[in-house]
Amino acid sequence: MQRKRNYVIFILMMVIPFNQIMAQENKSVNMRQLIKENFQFAAEQYKLLINNTPSDKMPRTYKDGKLLTSGVDWWTSGFVPGSLWLIYENTGDALIRSEAEKKLQIEEPMKHYTGNHDIGFMIFCSFGNAYRITHDAKYKAVIDTAAAYQSTRYKPSIHAIQSWNRTNKFQCPVIIDNMMNLEQLCWVSTNSSDRKYINIAIEHANTTMKNHFRNDYSSYHVVDYDINSGSVLKKGTHQGLSDSSAWSRGQSWALYGYTMMYRYTKDEAYLKQASHIADFILHHTNLPADRIPYWDYNAPVTDTTLRDASAASVMASAFLELAQYSNGKQKAEYIQTAKQILITLSSDRYRSRSGENAGFVLKHSVGSLPGNSEVDVPLTYADYYFLEALKRYRDWYL
Repeated sequence: MQRKRNYVIFILMMVIPFNQIMAQENKSVNMRQLIKENFQFAAEQYKLLINNTPSDKMPRTYKDGKLLTSGVDWWTSGFVPGSLWLIYENTGDALIRSEAEKKLQIEEPMKHYTGNHDIGFMIFCSFGNAYRITHDAKYKAVIDTAAAYQSTRYKPSIHAIQSWNRTNKFQCPVIIDNMMNLEQLCWVSTNSSDRKYINIAIEHANTTMKNHFRNDYSSYHVVDYDINSGSVLKKGTHQGLSDSSAWSRGQSWALYGYTMMYRYTKDEAYLKQASHIADFILHHTNLPADRIPYWDYNAPVTDTTLRDASAASVMASAFLELAQYSNGKQKAEYIQTAKQILITLSSDRYRSRSGENAGFVLKHSVGSLPGNSEVDVPLTYADYYFLEALKRYRDWYL
């Protein structure tokens, strides 16, 4: 039966573009059932993942048959607690909630973290979901504290939050990833009378919009500033193919970040920016028909060029929100793209089999190929944004 189906698709491809075939096939997918099954699967996988992880550590990835963990000071430490809360919310599994609460206990000291910009990932993805679901004031207090510490990295001379500390390579680097961490600042101001935090987020977003983007609305990964004058020293990459390339997860961070900034500010400039970034992604000649991007949009495409499920997950979640602020064909294209990604990521090609990969949900993500770090492996943030996108699709479009 499968061979016959593949033969039919092959014949159709001779006369019909592949993306049209995929769209036609996806019309028959029961998304409500697919989403329900994914959350049930995630619950069982994450029970295994937590069981495999020391109580004082966080899962990080799985490679060469081994689970790799991290301390809570690693930038991805908030994603597993966040995923546990998303799974609990969508399954009601009491054991999952218990594990989420345990992980919050070891994550909470990071509310005082000032080592880099990633306190937003650490705290808001974990405690933010916990508060949204439970409305427990103790979780909000943690987020409020984290925003105060996060704001200490704001540098008035560059009108932005410094991402990493100074090294022999960078003086005052700002990376596109930092757009994601602005949500914590926006949320705290929106839920209080203190505008300081959202004003910092706005300044950062404006500076990034001015200096990070090329004429085609692709983004550099890193912009390095002179901390005294605020002038740009150089633009380049730390994780992409080259300084002039479009690192795929970076483009997804940008899409998500400016869509989120529009949500909090209703500034049309952010909505336009997000739409331009979406156009760059969707119309790029190297974007595969199944919408799972190669690890860099400028990477030479061969049979062995790596895809990045994490870039796809972030992109899907972002497109689903951007569609909320869009109309007509544009809205339909955003929803269809996200749907295609979710269906593809739910397939055997990208989703682990039951009991595989120590309990991670997705496989085939790329952390840093130039750094030979976390290459073609499961990653916590791929799972997190996949689950978030599944929830968004069900809540908004079913």
